[in-house]
Amino acid sequence: MTGHEPCNDSMSFETLGIDPRCLQILRRKQFEKPTPIQDLAIPPALEGRDVIGLAQTGTGKTLAYVLPSLTRLAAGRGKRNSMLVLVPTRELAVQVHGVLEEMGKPLRIRSVAVYGGVSLEKQRDELREGRAVTVATPGRLLDHMRRKNVDYHDLSILVLDEADRMLDMGFFPDIQRIVRKLPNRRQTLMFSATFPNEIAYLADRLLTEPERVQVGLITKPVEAVRQTLYPVRPEDKNELLFRILNEED
Repeated sequence: MTGHEPCNDSMSFETLGIDPRCLQILRRKQFEKPTPIQDLAIPPALEGRDVIGLAQTGTGKTLAYVLPSLTRLAAGRGKRNSMLVLVPTRELAVQVHGVLEEMGKPLRIRSVAVYGGVSLEKQRDELREGRAVTVATPGRLLDHMRRKNVDYHDLSILVLDEADRMLDMGFFPDIQRIVRKLPNRRQTLMFSATFPNEIAYLADRLLTEPERVQVGLITKPVEAVRQTLYPVRPEDKNELLFRILNEED
C-alpha cells in the first residue's frame, strides 16, 4: 500500500484527464480547481488502480470517485451494472445519485438509487431495465439481489463511500455478502473519514495494492461538530432524546 499527502499547488481539472463533457459541467458550476482529496485520488483512479481515500466529510470525496469512474465508464462499452456505490444512509444515496445523474447525463450514463423506507417495485423496475451505476445501502441492495432483480457479473468498479460509518452501523456482514457476488477482477475505491483497524482489515480483504491518499488528520472528528456520548439503556433512549432536545443549550 502506497500513500501520498496533498501538495501545495493543486492542478486544474483540465489537467487531470477528466472527460471533457464532465469538465463543461464543472465549468458551469464554477468548479475550477480540485480539492486536495480530488487532486490526489483522481489520477490513480483514472489509471484503474484501487484507491483508499482518507478525508473528512465535506472535502469533495464524492467527485473524487465520480469523475474518474464516469470517465472510465464512458471510454468503455457502458454495460449495465458496471459500477456499484455502497453508502451507509438513504440521504447519502440520494445525494450521490444526484451527482451521478448530473455528471453522467451528457455521457448517457444513468444511475439508480436503492435504499430502504420506500417501495421495492420502482427500484426493481429500474434495476431490471438496467442502469450503468447503482448507488445503494447494503441492506436494501441485498433484498434486491436475493429477489434476483439485479446481478453484477459485468461490474468493473466498486466504491465504498463513508466506509467507517457503514462499519459503525453494522453493515460489515452485508458488505461481505455483496462482495462475494461481485467479480474478483474489478477496481475498488474506498473512502473514509477515519482508518480504524476494522477499515484496515476490510481494505486488506477487498483492495489490491491500493494507492492510499490522505488529506489532513483522520483520527479526530470534524472540529465544527461537537460530539457527546450518553450511556443509556435501550428502553430509555426516547426519553433521554426528548430531554436533550428540550434542555440542551
